[in-house]
Amino acid sequence: MDQHVSLVTLVVTDIAASRRFYVDGLGWVPELEAPGEVLMFRVAQHTLLSLWDEQHSRAELGPVTRGGTPPMTLAHNLRTRAEVDAALELARSAGAVIVSDAVEREWGGYSGYFADPDGFRWEIAMNPGPIGETMVP
Repeated sequence: MDQHVSLVTLVVTDIAASRRFYVDGLGWVPELEAPGEVLMFRVAQHTLLSLWDEQHSRAELGPVTRGGTPPMTLAHNLRTRAEVDAALELARSAGAVIVSDAVEREWGGYSGYFADPDGFRWEIAMNPGPIGETMVP
C-alpha cells in the first residue's frame, strides 16, 4: 500500500459556521460543496480536507463523541515568522480562538495554535529544517 493520505475529514457540528470560518473568514475556496452536508478543500495536489456535518456522518460513522480537546492537530507550514504571525491574526479575525501565540520552539521552529469553530487545533508553523522546507509549496 502506498504511504500517503488522500482525505482528512473533520466531523463538524455546524457546517454553516465552519463555512463562515474557512471560506468567509480565511478565504479558502471549496473544491466541492453539498450545502448543509459537506465542504471540501484541496489542500495539496492529491489531498482534500473535508468538513462533514455530524448529522449526515452518523449513517457511515455511527455516533460521534464530543468533549475536551480532539487528540490531533492539523498544521499549516509557512516560510517566515512574519507569515506565521499574519496567518494567526487572520484566524483570530475570522473568529478562531488563539490557543497559543507564536513562539520560538525547542525544536528550532516558530509556531502558534488556534482552534476552529469545532475546537480542532491548527498549528501555524515555520520549520527551518529540511523536512519543514519540503512542506511549503
